[in-house]
Amino acid sequence: MLVSLLKRCGIKLSLNDPRWGHKPDGDHKAQEGRRPGEGPPDLDQLWRDFNARLNRVFGGRNNGGGDGGGGPGGRGDMRGASVTAGVVAVIVGLIWLASGAFIVQEGQTGVVTTFGKLSHTTGAGFNWRWPYPIQAHETVNVSTIRTAEIGYRANVRNKQPQESLMLTDDENIIDIQFAVQYTLKDPVQWLFNNRENDETVRQVAETTIREVVGKSKMDFVLYEGREKVAADVHQMMQQILDRYALGALVTNVTMQGVQPPEQVQEAFDDAVKAGQDRARARNEGEAYANQVIPQARGQAFRLQQDAEAYRSMVVENALGNASRFDQVVAAYSKAPAVTRDRMYIDTMQQIFSSTSKVMVDSRAGNPMIYLPLDKLIQQGAGNENAGARSGPVQVPQSSPPSDVMQAMDSVRQRDSRSRDSSRDRESR
Repeated sequence: MLVSLLKRCGIKLSLNDPRWGHKPDGDHKAQEGRRPGEGPPDLDQLWRDFNARLNRVFGGRNNGGGDGGGGPGGRGDMRGASVTAGVVAVIVGLIWLASGAFIVQEGQTGVVTTFGKLSHTTGAGFNWRWPYPIQAHETVNVSTIRTAEIGYRANVRNKQPQESLMLTDDENIIDIQFAVQYTLKDPVQWLFNNRENDETVRQVAETTIREVVGKSKMDFVLYEGREKVAADVHQMMQQILDRYALGALVTNVTMQGVQPPEQVQEAFDDAVKAGQDRARARNEGEAYANQVIPQARGQAFRLQQDAEAYRSMVVENALGNASRFDQVVAAYSKAPAVTRDRMYIDTMQQIFSSTSKVMVDSRAGNPMIYLPLDKLIQQGAGNENAGARSGPVQVPQSSPPSDVMQAMDSVRQRDSRSRDSSRDRESR
């Protein structure tokens, strides 16, 4: 703005111009005999020319010569100098006020201080404050997710042993790398309550993980307890940060790597393999037990059911026999002789039907009697087999010899005599 005003006044800002700062139509004598570029410019003459041009621009008149000091021309020069100083002061003031404008991007918050003390906060957009040294501002990005790395830097292979090696509750050393992600929830606390805030968050994370791991067993941290350890670290970190009034909000804790130290990695792998073999053997034993025990239980249940069935059969047979005996006793009391004969005949029929012996009474007739016993037995067996295959079959029977008939008649007579004698005894 000042440069454009000087150009409107016709002043050239080039020191290489031999006519720079001189009147275009005056003081030719002062420049006579000089070649271009020889000697420094006349500063007094430059100042007078500048005042004269300002007077012409703002409506004033140049009433005196370029070299008068005490006449009316001197008073005009003083007025021109005051006007110039006022213009310059206004321009400088505008530039100073314009320096108080600032823009806050989306996702950021502006914090304005007055003489170093918190004044207010601003949101996204165009804002203005009093320029320096009255007020100052600082923008804080509250939407960016910040990350604190513990035990490594940028890559899990780039380990930091002084941070990652920790002692567990069972006095074992474990190597842990994890990352903490957090955002800012209060920019005022983040700026004014602590120094080196990122380093503070990292130290809080390291302190918290050491406390949590120090209260846990090594196997728990290595295997099933990773998620619980991360959750405990998250909760404890947030409590400490709130107590410090740091203005940070922990969003996520990620376990990057949990393993034993490299010096004992092989031995630990062997122990892990042994544990896996033990678990596999245990699983195989449980599978075998799950297979054998149900079979044994099934067999025991089947034997129990068989025993129950046998017991029921025996009991029912006994009850049937007892009931049959009661019925026989009742029938015997009504007709003893008939019942006895019937019982005798049924018993003999049952006995003879299941035996292959032939009974011959030698007291009646010739004792030297020949019977084709083998043929009779074979014929009876063949009749039984044929009956089993095709049901009852009428088998033609040959008439037995006369000797056999006589023996059978004698048997019948003896039976009839025994029955008569028994009836006589019963009648008596």
